[in-house]
Amino acid sequence: MKSNKIFNNLILFLGCVGIILIFRIIPHPPNFTPVIAMCFYLPFLFGIWSLPFVIMSFAITDYYIGFHSLLIWTWSSLVIVGMLSKFSIGFKTRISLVITGSFMFFVLTNFGVWLTSSFYEKSLNGLFNCYVMAIPFYTNTLISTAMFSGVIEIFIRSKLFFPNLFKIKAN
Repeated sequence: MKSNKIFNNLILFLGCVGIILIFRIIPHPPNFTPVIAMCFYLPFLFGIWSLPFVIMSFAITDYYIGFHSLLIWTWSSLVIVGMLSKFSIGFKTRISLVITGSFMFFVLTNFGVWLTSSFYEKSLNGLFNCYVMAIPFYTNTLISTAMFSGVIEIFIRSKLFFPNLFKIKAN
């Protein structure tokens, strides 16, 4: 029985990492991916030990997409989003934390753009302009995070596919 649960968890986990890989490679609107939701929910469902695998899925896709100078900002933001899942105690906190994670990703990665690129002057006005110019990307991030989090929450609440997979309070 225990080996069956481990096998189901492994299949589900690999499927989730596969979703990250697929959604980063296929054409999509800028920043409209399940990335933030998956970075939050994989550690929530499987434990913090899953974070290196999430980052590895990014490393694999970044290898194909192309490495860039902001990797430290994006990858560390995603680790922070995953760490937020430790503070989840129910449905309402999960939703508020995943949206907070989306906002943190926006703030940190755009700070990295401002700090390391020559697009913006190195002043408060330049930082402000960087954040303003990134709002359309954040809109896509926020919508996709809410949408994919909703799908994951439906899965968690219904336990449709694996009724005994994980013990989560769906409050």
